[in-house]
Amino acid sequence: MRILTTLVVLAVVGVGGWQLLPSQGDNDKTIRVGTTDTVTSLDPAGAYDAGSWALFSNIFQSLLTFEPGGTEPVPDAAESCDFVGTDLRTYRCELRKGLAFSSGRAMTAEDVKFSFDRVKKINADVGPSSLLSTLGSVDAHGSTVTFHLSSPDATFPFKVATGAGSIVDSTRYPKDALRTGSDVDGSGPYVLSSYTKGKTVVLAPNGQYKGALKDSGRPIELRYYEDADALNSAWKAKQLEVATRQLPPTVLAGLSPSDPDQRVSEADSSDTRNLYFNTRAGSPLHDKRVRRALAWLINREQLAATVYNGTVDPLYSLIPVGITGHTTSFFDNYPKQSTAKAKQLLAEAGVSTPIHFTYGYGLGSGSAAEEAQELKRQLEAGGLFKVTVKGYEWTDFQKQWANGKLDAYAVGWVADYPDPDTFAAPLVGTDSTMNTGYSSQDVDRLIQSTQQYADRSRVAQDFRALQEDVARDVPIIPLWQRKEYVVSSEEVGGGQYLSDGNGVFRLWSLTWL
Repeated sequence: MRILTTLVVLAVVGVGGWQLLPSQGDNDKTIRVGTTDTVTSLDPAGAYDAGSWALFSNIFQSLLTFEPGGTEPVPDAAESCDFVGTDLRTYRCELRKGLAFSSGRAMTAEDVKFSFDRVKKINADVGPSSLLSTLGSVDAHGSTVTFHLSSPDATFPFKVATGAGSIVDSTRYPKDALRTGSDVDGSGPYVLSSYTKGKTVVLAPNGQYKGALKDSGRPIELRYYEDADALNSAWKAKQLEVATRQLPPTVLAGLSPSDPDQRVSEADSSDTRNLYFNTRAGSPLHDKRVRRALAWLINREQLAATVYNGTVDPLYSLIPVGITGHTTSFFDNYPKQSTAKAKQLLAEAGVSTPIHFTYGYGLGSGSAAEEAQELKRQLEAGGLFKVTVKGYEWTDFQKQWANGKLDAYAVGWVADYPDPDTFAAPLVGTDSTMNTGYSSQDVDRLIQSTQQYADRSRVAQDFRALQEDVARDVPIIPLWQRKEYVVSSEEVGGGQYLSDGNGVFRLWSLTWL
């Protein structure tokens, strides 16, 4: 399986890393990057969102990482990693020699064990512990780390390569609580020089870094904006050299590679957005027939055309286009809007209409407010539902859905790694990250079945069956899949390598020309 991209990726050279494309001039000049991402936490045990992980991939190391355009993890903090035996239950890594945290303290295998153990022990509401659900225990001996899995999991190396596998200094982080404050001790290509929550992050190249990269990059200042319009204003005022994730849809729709004074890159991406439902008893959306009725009322084409100006594509399945196992299960089951079909289902459920429910979204999440109003309009068609819409500050929004306080909520999903598993267990598995309360023995069985195949081409049929189950039960409704846009000034190159949909945000790829 390969995530398709419209860009030429970097060639792999040598064993030690891949070749970047920097000029060696202006090494000390800072590149300013603007985004609407939000950082939930500086502690890898306390965040499972795109904005936080984008930062983690620059200031922390994992044992493994992904090359640009790559679909298989490669060593970073590790010298090598492999499954032991053929049952996919024991995974072993040898640590690279000479690794050190930004404090200067040498990294050990015990630090790796400590980092994985604390993610699971802390089990933060909005943390990544669910990603390590198959991890039973970790051993550390000398420079060797051994992971013992509770069940066969061919996707475990992918998970090690994510933000959940970030290695922290065991002498600086509490083992059973999140670290507070703005200090960070990692071993990635950058050192965190300063952090102002919701405003800026200043990153300096880490001279002690040893890993997959040959060059740790230029100094970076990440600037966070409350919404797409604020990001666009900063870009137009030339306060930034790079703007990404996300300019307003009207601006993105008008971008062209031939535009003067700027560089534009557009790539296919596996970034998706779904509408999630609280399926628990007591929720107005508990009955699957009610959720199926909602599925009959969604018009994705209208949403993509009006709110997003055609910069996103309608999505009809849990797994997006370009990923093994993609289907059109929601189109097959709900081919077009039908108030009559929805009304029939509600009658079968014996519920009174209109059904009232709450819909939440994260403030500053691109066009989330406009999207919420369009979905409210669609779902209230025919008078079958009454939707109360409310936006929340991002961290509060995460807590709202994590605590089951919302009936419905829309959240974007950035792939953790280039494999269909990242769209299954975290989204629809029992005790999933999205906390919908949904649990299906058939879905869990299919997820576990797909994890037993090291040859990922063999999992397509199981994922197709899984998506049919999801379309039948409707714990979520897929909405759209978008492209990756990066705009940079003429003086800055490497923007096309910044992100390619495999969970790594490569700030080190940016360079002055």
